[in-house]
Amino acid sequence: MEVSRSGFYKWKLRGDVKNSYQLNREELGRLVIPIHKEHKTWGYRRLAKEIREKYGWVVSDYYVHLVCKELKIQSVVRRKRYKQAPGKKHKIYDNLIRNNWTVNRPFETVITDTTMIKNNNNNYDLTMYIDVFNNEILSYDLAPSKSGADPKSHNRALKGFIKKRKERGYSKEKTTAHSDQGVIYTSQAFSYHYKETDIKWSMSRAGTPTDNPIIESLNGWMKDELYIDYNLKSSDDVHKTMKEYIYYFNNERYANALGYKNPIQFRTELGFK
Repeated sequence: MEVSRSGFYKWKLRGDVKNSYQLNREELGRLVIPIHKEHKTWGYRRLAKEIREKYGWVVSDYYVHLVCKELKIQSVVRRKRYKQAPGKKHKIYDNLIRNNWTVNRPFETVITDTTMIKNNNNNYDLTMYIDVFNNEILSYDLAPSKSGADPKSHNRALKGFIKKRKERGYSKEKTTAHSDQGVIYTSQAFSYHYKETDIKWSMSRAGTPTDNPIIESLNGWMKDELYIDYNLKSSDDVHKTMKEYIYYFNNERYANALGYKNPIQFRTELGFK
């Protein structure tokens, strides 16, 4: 259970004696219950304010929220049902990959994601499409950050990927594209841009980044290289620096997973376009 020896014996000696944290929560619960009974529509923030003003407790809204959850106390209000506008329904795709990343050729499985990078006190969204076969960056787009929800930036990256697939002669081969359940990836407007292709879309389970581990890992150490080796944070031309790095990544950076070859070298030496 990964509990230290001293911690175990401290717990054992304490027995059923409650600590101050538990006692405080119980006391707070005794204050919350009568207030809730009198004002059933109050939320935890209003309850916290009343406790601070009436009893002089120094307590945060979040702490009261935790106590309310333990006591199953919830404000009684009319719940509004959200109705989606016609044509705006988002589409969730099944996880077709299921963490099976074995591929035999380029464009068999392509992964995509958006990550945020920093440059001169500005934030940018970097959206990439990466071929699982050799970790080659097929296309990318860099735009001022909108927390990964910029349709134009996503569409540019997607079109770049589709164009590269066609140029290299793989447009008739089966391709699975895998992403998370981001608001752009699930939108009908986004799917419109690839519906004429035979690309199958796969999605990670909600809140499960481990369903897309390759790109999650790449995002981390790519940032290290960009910030340390390419000085991206203080670069005067973020787009030029990013272009130089993408070229380096595909054509010059040797990877252990590829037998210490760069992505282009790995692909061409196997006879693939």
